[in-house]
Amino acid sequence: MKKTKIIIDCDPGHDDAIAIMVAGNHPAIDLLALTTVAGNQTLNKTTVNALHVCEHLELEIPVYEGMSLPLVREQVVADNVHGESGLDGPVFEPLHTKIQSQHAVNYLIETLLASDGDITLVPIGPLTNIATAMRMEPQILPKIQEIVLMGGAYGTGNFTPSAEFNIFADPEAASIVFQSGVKLTMMGLDLTNQTICTPDIIERMESIGNKAGSLFADIMRFTLNSQKVAFGLDGGPVHDVTCIAYLVAPELFTTQEMNVVVDINRGPCYGRTVCDTINCLKQPANCTVGTGIDLPRFWDLVAEAVARYN
Repeated sequence: MKKTKIIIDCDPGHDDAIAIMVAGNHPAIDLLALTTVAGNQTLNKTTVNALHVCEHLELEIPVYEGMSLPLVREQVVADNVHGESGLDGPVFEPLHTKIQSQHAVNYLIETLLASDGDITLVPIGPLTNIATAMRMEPQILPKIQEIVLMGGAYGTGNFTPSAEFNIFADPEAASIVFQSGVKLTMMGLDLTNQTICTPDIIERMESIGNKAGSLFADIMRFTLNSQKVAFGLDGGPVHDVTCIAYLVAPELFTTQEMNVVVDINRGPCYGRTVCDTINCLKQPANCTVGTGIDLPRFWDLVAEAVARYN
């Protein structure tokens, strides 16, 4: 089996941690690196969380620290969902793993330029790193095989009535990415909210009886509670995991091609992904948008990934 080369650009984050877990030792994935960005929490916290997840799971994956602030807007974080650390719930041992010395944006540019155009970028946080790399070195654009991102919605948002958090955290960066001409796949809230992790799913993963299953349970028990308080949900969606599942098993997903534009006007729709679901503007589609998922098979895929750890 030929592995898909990916770089995960992330802001861990509870669902980010699960996405790293699923991708980290999957036989269909060659995870080249993690690049971190400010988002769910400030950059120093999201980077530490990425290092903790890799060290706990014994994943020898380099971590590169990226952009600490959005391109234009003032910074927002999602501490209402992810807590003060950005990954509240699990308790980790003292950290020994260090970040790489190279800046994440420079790493992205250098790695993509040196590639055969066979690397997929998987941004599961704000798009600041990706947009900055695109602006600094436009020659990377044809070198990106695909971008599979978690963000946006064609319905309502979760941080404002109009906007999903990852896009709202840096709408200008998202606008650059969506206008880049790179092949895009968007896993938005309309799809990712279907992946509600209920107590029975948590027990299923924990019963696998390894360190990954225990970490999954610690992460998702906190998320279950925070999602109930913040949004009234009966479980925590694992938004970011859908990107990895799509790369491994695209047949699990229903998608639609459509034109997507990010609203960067400073009004009530700031950060909205304006999705032309009925092609009323007759503009060329620039994005594949996830709309549905085979949920039982999705959780089977996650359970299989968890079980691969010792």
